[in-house]
Amino acid sequence: MPFGQIVIGPPGSGKSTYCNGCQQFFSAVGRHVQVVNMDPANDALPYPCSVDIRDFITLEEIMQEQQLGPNGGLMYAVESLDKSIDLFVLQVKSVVQEEKAYVVFDCPGQVELFTHHSSLFRIFKRLEKELHLRLCVVNLMDCFYITSPSQYVSVVLLALRSMLMMDLPQINVFSKIDMLKSYGELPFRLDFYTEVQDLEHLQPLIESHDSGLLAKRYHRLTETISEIVQDFNLVSFEVLCVDDKESMINLQSVIDKANGYIFGASEIGGDTVWAEATREGAVLSNYDAQDRWIDNKEMYDKMELERQQQLLKEKELQDKEVDVDNDDEWERALKDWEQKQGVDYVR
Repeated sequence: MPFGQIVIGPPGSGKSTYCNGCQQFFSAVGRHVQVVNMDPANDALPYPCSVDIRDFITLEEIMQEQQLGPNGGLMYAVESLDKSIDLFVLQVKSVVQEEKAYVVFDCPGQVELFTHHSSLFRIFKRLEKELHLRLCVVNLMDCFYITSPSQYVSVVLLALRSMLMMDLPQINVFSKIDMLKSYGELPFRLDFYTEVQDLEHLQPLIESHDSGLLAKRYHRLTETISEIVQDFNLVSFEVLCVDDKESMINLQSVIDKANGYIFGASEIGGDTVWAEATREGAVLSNYDAQDRWIDNKEMYDKMELERQQQLLKEKELQDKEVDVDNDDEWERALKDWEQKQGVDYVR
């Protein structure tokens, strides 16, 4: 059974960067991954693409032919793909079944497409049904939204809406977490924002930012939204720094549990023994995001830099040893040949 991720999120949340990071990370751990570009406006992909929606339709062509703006053009493109999806399904099928790949779908950043527009939902349901794909939605949000109480409530509500619309297991992620400390001190610990609990504590902060008649109504609306989110207890967040190996391991372990990959046979993904242990939670069982990215960020960054430098040195030594071994083997082979031929070259 094939598995995959659907990467969504607002513009600038780091979707393409994350997909590129996934390709490098999975290749390193032995999981055969292929990325599918679902964004007809993305003409500068940072990763090799197996299936590209721009081979079927491009935003530039739509805007010119239909006299539409960027947002209308994106919605028209996804609707067109939804109505004539057979060839696209065949191409994804060849990637999934013939190459036995783990598939990552890089989606457009227009939030309407995964909050109330149904074309993306129908496309992935078709793929899920025909190819028996086990999918999980990865919803990326820029961690900058944590710094504003009202914006934080907005992205929580947006995450809840996309969960209801996509009707799939969803992992919400605060991306670019390595930048969070530079935005200033937070009024609460990071786990307050990731666990989405006790949102009433945000109300005094929201009220202190605005005043007036309209502001009072806005405060009441925000309070009601917070109560609904907290009562249903459906939303939580992970954190991600794409360049940090431990952060990627932690996130992928959560995603593997959500789409069921952790319960599949190892030969399905082609993982190495190390990746198998990672999926079973043997690594990073005590990963503390507050300690890593806020309290002791500088110390961990220094340790990570030293570790990378050490790995580079070890790799250089291994390369030298391989070269020496190859030279020795070549010398022995040449001497054996000389003895058989009865010659002796002066070297």
